[in-house]
Amino acid sequence: MARLTQEQKKLNHDKILDAAGRGFRTHGVNGIGIADLMKAAEMTHGGFYNHFGSKDDLALEVIRQGFVSSLAALADIREEHPHSARAALDHMFDQYLSVEHRDRPEDGCASAALVTDAGRHGVAAQSEYQHGLEGFFSAITEMVLENARQSDVDMNVDQARERAIALFSQMVGALVISRAVAESSPELADEILQTNTTRLKQA
Repeated sequence: MARLTQEQKKLNHDKILDAAGRGFRTHGVNGIGIADLMKAAEMTHGGFYNHFGSKDDLALEVIRQGFVSSLAALADIREEHPHSARAALDHMFDQYLSVEHRDRPEDGCASAALVTDAGRHGVAAQSEYQHGLEGFFSAITEMVLENARQSDVDMNVDQARERAIALFSQMVGALVISRAVAESSPELADEILQTNTTRLKQA
């Protein structure tokens, strides 16, 4: 039997990670089994352990990679508005609290889709989630500080971080609550997104 090349191993690893990212975001870590994840990745069940020691190990990497992707998207938003931190913040609010983001958790940010899983899967999962949070807090703190400078508002780093934490927490909370009622009350779900987007832009 031919041995897999390192390139093919990497491709297979990434296929499993992608399938798990979508599956975990949609169903939760406990809501989908390894067999179904491997089927989604178009691979055999037995091949899983060539790449991950356990489902918990996979979950940690999904959380880690999810935040890496989300922070890269946030960096892209910032680059789109090089001269206006306010415009970048508003763009972030619009994108994060969009109907599309709410209705497609499989493609969305790990911060909202995996928040409950991180809280329930022990210190290692919480540490990965914390690392991702700190990335968001740091990036948003910089944007808040820059917006203050551009608006001639006196603000220090501690104040900016406090605001960044509050802004991001409101974003995540609004998205999670909107998802919780999206099928039973689409109108309320949309109202939650719209109201919080408006309020965040006024902050």
